[in-house]
Amino acid sequence: MQMQETYTKIEQEAIRAIRNNIQANGAIPSVRELMAVLGYKSPRSAALIIERLQDKGVLKRKTSGGLQFIDPSIGKEQDQVAQTVNVPLLGAIACGLPIYAEENIEAFIPVSLKIASPPHGYFFLKAQGDSMDEKGIADGSLVLVRQQPNAVNGDVVVALIDDHATLKEFHQQEDVIILKPKSTNKRHKPILLTADFKIQGIVVKTFGDFIEL
Repeated sequence: MQMQETYTKIEQEAIRAIRNNIQANGAIPSVRELMAVLGYKSPRSAALIIERLQDKGVLKRKTSGGLQFIDPSIGKEQDQVAQTVNVPLLGAIACGLPIYAEENIEAFIPVSLKIASPPHGYFFLKAQGDSMDEKGIADGSLVLVRQQPNAVNGDVVVALIDDHATLKEFHQQEDVIILKPKSTNKRHKPILLTADFKIQGIVVKTFGDFIEL
């Protein structure tokens, strides 16, 4: 049986910083970015951490010259290496704005990798209103959204329609898309669409208002 690598505290912090930067920006942080996150005063110190992570197989040099991140947490049930990723909270669903935009970020919430599993990106939204209360999504609930452009019938999606974002249950019948409310309040009606809208992601978990931010 192959022995698992052990990591120092600063290596674990570096792994977490690399994972968070990939989650937020889609890239491994530069030496100077890693230096700033880890609180070093010299880029050489950050470069040494990168070298140590290369020696341990967490970072690998690609033929193009760049670095590839090999997440040590994937597939290791007992691994204690930086088992969280920072997921951005984008506030309530807003009209007239793209949902996933840096200027919309209100905070970052650490989430277990078992919930926000790579390689997908995730974000949090605060639900408004009661149009999805039958799905356990009440006014003020926090929903964890996995970023993806498609959905299957029954998924709860964040849909962008004419720059207006909404949270609804997705259904498709041939070339017609139906976004259904699931509410005890019958004033909410389904929205019928063709393909002229954008799915920003699907809801994978709902948290009640017991989470104080």
